[in-house]
Amino acid sequence: MIKPSALPRYKRVLLKLGGEGLAGKAAFGIDPDVVNDIATDIVRVKRAHDTQFAIVVGGGNIIRGDAASKRGMDRVTADYMGMLGTVINALALQDALEKMDQPTRVQTAISMHQIAEPYIRRRAVRHLEKGRVVILAAGSGNPYFSTDTTAALRAVEIEAEVVLKATKVDGIYDDDPMTNPKAKRFTRLDYLDLINKDLRVMDHTAVTLCRENKIPIIVFDLSHEGHLEGVVAGKPIGTYVGSPE
Repeated sequence: MIKPSALPRYKRVLLKLGGEGLAGKAAFGIDPDVVNDIATDIVRVKRAHDTQFAIVVGGGNIIRGDAASKRGMDRVTADYMGMLGTVINALALQDALEKMDQPTRVQTAISMHQIAEPYIRRRAVRHLEKGRVVILAAGSGNPYFSTDTTAALRAVEIEAEVVLKATKVDGIYDDDPMTNPKAKRFTRLDYLDLINKDLRVMDHTAVTLCRENKIPIIVFDLSHEGHLEGVVAGKPIGTYVGSPE
């Protein structure tokens, strides 16, 4: 574990949480125990290091727009449904964080004033400066754009120092480690490697946004205790994606 006195390498981070990660071992839905574990990690790191957290949540545990469209649903309608799914996940995470006395704000790219604030960049930054966790939901508010692209876009807008992508595996591999035990894990990659090798950990638009704005991406397994704290502190965990050394 990182000592509380250690200075974090990253002060303001954009954490991307996939919706599937909130379902736990189930195929769909929300596992409250998993959400509580994630919230506990975030609160522990924030209090130990005063890290500013903005979080973009996916909605794949409820509905994936591209998958629904392949089964006959109108793509734009399916994508909007997926955006609403991310709001459900955001509210679940907010509830878990606030039960731990962590002030939190949910901002959405689609207006729904009864349950969340509209996304306003300056307001989001001000919340971060005041010590609140900001959860950004409803994607970018536009169909055909993934929540990975939203994470990269919001990271640029709020001037985050890094995009932390939490997945179910401990980094980026040259093949699926779930089906190929000989798959090789990369410790470091250039942005263009993700595109040229077609390593589908993030879509190309998201990677390009990060590359153009020199924001590194770290892909890691959030389920391992201490990994979030280690990544924030600059430990070599997961796969680092950035400019060539």
